[in-house]
Amino acid sequence: MPNAAPEIRAFLCRSDNIGVLIRDPESGACAAIDVPEAAPVLAALDAEGWRLTDILVTHRHADHIEGIAEVVERTGARVTAPVKAGAAVPGAARYVSEGDRVTVGGLEAEVWETPGHCADHVTYHFAKAGVVFSGDTLFTLGCGRVMEADPVILWRSLERFLPLPDETAVYSGHDYVLSNARFALAADPDNAALRARVAEAEALAKEGRFLIPSTLGDEKATNPFLRAAEPALARAVDLPEGTDPAMVFTALRAWKNRF
Repeated sequence: MPNAAPEIRAFLCRSDNIGVLIRDPESGACAAIDVPEAAPVLAALDAEGWRLTDILVTHRHADHIEGIAEVVERTGARVTAPVKAGAAVPGAARYVSEGDRVTVGGLEAEVWETPGHCADHVTYHFAKAGVVFSGDTLFTLGCGRVMEADPVILWRSLERFLPLPDETAVYSGHDYVLSNARFALAADPDNAALRARVAEAEALAKEGRFLIPSTLGDEKATNPFLRAAEPALARAVDLPEGTDPAMVFTALRAWKNRF
């Protein structure tokens, strides 16, 4: 029999980070994806009555790891970190790189190296569960800022998401949805699907909620950075149709930096 679907909870940490717990209901094993802040993660665990067994780190930036030490002290969870993060992640018990597998009870994820936002960034893809934890690589309606690479490197990382099934749930590391939406509308104003998603995001924000998770199908239809191969996005950055999508992406990312 197939494994039961994972239980997933997403909640706000700090001002705009997203904390996530994923639990295997059969074994009770539970992982946090990053620990931006200890208190909200511990509160979510207490509210659900879940026991944390693992912490899966996407990258070494402080706003994704600063709560790890306190949570490990409270729970004894094992920390898995990108090998390229080195000693920057406190208490790491295991280091992973491209193609490695991690398990949370009966749930299994493949590790993708997805550099661009930073050199050590990884993504955790739970293929059978239809879930991907993209950290600061892919956001709802946006993508991460390029900090340690040529923009083409981040584009190559984003391309890895495109073949995934449309129903794949995408959990990103920040709630930047409304600011991303403003840029997306500027870059792709004639996109009816985008306008509908922005309206949905605005309605959720009024209720104190956020448009995370997204789905890959929605992102392919509305996220300008995943749509760099579309003629409309080339035109938006004054490039001819048929321009290499990597060049279109680079121009879009530069525009977003100034937006």
